[in-house]
Amino acid sequence: MKKYINKITISAFACLFLFAIHSCSDEYLEEVDRYSIDSESYFNSEDDYYNALVGAYDLLQSTYLNVILGEIASDNTLAGGESATDVTSWQQIDEMIHTPVNSELKNLWDWMYAGVNRANFILEFQDKTDFDGKEVILGETHFLRAYYYFELVKWFGPIPLKETRFELGDETVIPRSPVTDVYALIEADLTYAIENLSYTAPQTGRATKGSAQALLGKAYLYQEKFTEAAEVFDDLIANGPYQLVEDYDAIFENDTENNIESVFEVQYSDAEGAGFECLECSEGNVAVGFNGIRNYSGPVFESGFSFNVPTQEVVDEFEDGDLRKDVAILDIVAWAATYDATYTEGYNHTGYYNRKYLPREGDLNTGDQNLTNPNNYRAIRFADVLLMAAEAYNRGGISDSQAQVYLNRVRERAFGEANDVTSTGTTLTAAIAHERRVELVGEGHRFFDLVRTGRGAEIDGFTAGKNEVFPIPIEEIQFSNGNWEQNANY
Repeated sequence: MKKYINKITISAFACLFLFAIHSCSDEYLEEVDRYSIDSESYFNSEDDYYNALVGAYDLLQSTYLNVILGEIASDNTLAGGESATDVTSWQQIDEMIHTPVNSELKNLWDWMYAGVNRANFILEFQDKTDFDGKEVILGETHFLRAYYYFELVKWFGPIPLKETRFELGDETVIPRSPVTDVYALIEADLTYAIENLSYTAPQTGRATKGSAQALLGKAYLYQEKFTEAAEVFDDLIANGPYQLVEDYDAIFENDTENNIESVFEVQYSDAEGAGFECLECSEGNVAVGFNGIRNYSGPVFESGFSFNVPTQEVVDEFEDGDLRKDVAILDIVAWAATYDATYTEGYNHTGYYNRKYLPREGDLNTGDQNLTNPNNYRAIRFADVLLMAAEAYNRGGISDSQAQVYLNRVRERAFGEANDVTSTGTTLTAAIAHERRVELVGEGHRFFDLVRTGRGAEIDGFTAGKNEVFPIPIEEIQFSNGNWEQNANY
C-alpha cells in the first residue's frame, strides 16, 4: 500500500475515539451527523471493506510520535529542540517528570485508540458482505488492531479493551483490562492474521504473514514467554523471505524502502501537508524533520528542529570497527568541518544527530519539508527479529548456542566479517542487549527494552514502580467518572 495510505474522507472514521470525542469541535460533529455511516449504508462491497482498511492503516502514520518518544524517554537521546520550553511535553518525558497532564501522551493515546476503533469497525461488520479475498482484508485488520493495542499496552499498561467499536459512555462502564487480557487478544488477533495471510502482500506496504509472526513473537517476548517466542521466530526465520541487507547504510534511504530486510514498514508520503495544530494528520514522517539539524546549510541533508539528539553514551556504545556507527550517528562537528557546512546549536546540543531519520536533500515534498517527509519508518526489521530470537533462546534457557548463531548473523554484517560472540549465560544476555542498542538506535525500541528487562533504572530520573508505564491522560481519568484508577505514583 506504499504511498496509497492517504486520508479517506469517511467522517465516521475520523473522530479519534470515544475517549477523545469530548474534544471534537462542534463543526466536526456536525459533519459526522451529515455523513453518518452505519451498517446499512456501508460494507456492501469489496471496495467498502478495502477503503475501511485503508482508513485503519492510516493511523499508523501518527506513530512517528511513538518512535521519537521511545528514544527520548530512554538513555539513547535527549529531547533537544530550540530551548527547554520547546515542546514541553517531550522535555518532561526526557527528564522523567511527566504527569497525567501531558498533551503528547494524550495524542498517543487518542491516535492509537483511533486505530483500534477503525479496525473494530471493520470486524464488527465482517460478515455483512462476502467476496473473494475477504480473509486477507480481515487478516490485515486483525494485525492492525493487534499493532495498536500492543502500542497502548506497552505505553500505558492495563487499558480499556473492546472488540467492537467503542461508544460514548463506555469509559464509565468498561474497566481497564489486565495486561494479560490485552496480550491474550493481541495473540488471538495475530494468530488469525498468520493463518489468513501469506508472505506476499497484495500491495507493497501491507501487512503479511511475516509481519504478524514477528509481532506475535515480540508480544511473547514482552511477556517472557520465551519458548513460544522462539518457536514463532524460528518459523519466520526459516520459512520467511527475509534476509539482512548487505549494506546497512542502504536500509534507511528513500529509494531502498520495503526491501528484503523489511518485515513491516509504516508507509509515508508527501501526498498532503499538515500544520502544527495537527502533526499526526500529516501523510509525511514528521519525526524526520524534528530530528533534523537546526539551521543547517550544506550538502546531503536539510534543516530541521534538532530534537531527539543522541547522547555521548550511546555513541560510545559502538565497538571499534562497527560499520553501523556512521550510518546511525551523524557527528555534526566533524561533518561541518569536512564539508564546510554550517548549523546552529540547539538545546541539549550533544554534537550528534540521528542520521537514520534525517531529512535528505532532494526529498520530494509538496508542503513543509519537516512535516511531509516521505521516508518510511522501518517498524520491524529482520535484524530485530534475529536479535529477539537470540534473546528468547538465551533468556529462556533454551540454547545459548542457537542464540549465538542469530546474534552473530547481525554482527557479521555490522563488522563486514565474522566477529562472533562466544559467551554464554548472563554475559551473552548482556551482549544481546548491547547489540539491540547499537543495531536499533534511533528506531524507538530502547526504552521498552530497558523496562521489560528490569533495567529502567539505567535511565536518568527513572523511578521504579512508576516509570515502567506512562500515566493515563488526565482527561480520560476524569471522563471515566471514577471507573479507572491512575497508574501507580502518578
